[in-house]
Amino acid sequence: MQLNEKLLEALNDLVRINRDRVEGYRKAIDQTDDADLKALFQRMADESNSYIDQLNMLLLTNGEGATMQSSIYGRIYRTWMDVKATFSGPDRHSILSSCEYGEGAAQRTYEEILRSSIPMPYSVRELIANQKGALRSSHDTVRTYRELEKVAH
Repeated sequence: MQLNEKLLEALNDLVRINRDRVEGYRKAIDQTDDADLKALFQRMADESNSYIDQLNMLLLTNGEGATMQSSIYGRIYRTWMDVKATFSGPDRHSILSSCEYGEGAAQRTYEEILRSSIPMPYSVRELIANQKGALRSSHDTVRTYRELEKVAH
């Protein structure tokens, strides 16, 4: 199946947002001493690594190279997380808020691609929709953790 240029670009964008997510969760792991958060963040980074593999497989089968870099927005976001951590310390609520923000960005990227007029085979649309659904579940988990943290303090 040969994919059109716009779809290949969109798939590259999804790889980048997942790389941003992995790097964001690595940064969050470094900013907390809480074992439960470290485990949660590692699971979410692993989830995105799996999605990167799936998306890169599509790109490779269509003659594209694997996307290795994250986006400029992801680098800016991680820098913002560093600055925020400097002022707030390793506060669970702040870390979870930052992660929730990143999860929202991932959701918006997937949603934009699914709603776009880019023609795509059903199998590709299904893959993207399935990844988006799983990422939505992760977003909800992070939000629940953040809300529970807020109530606890």
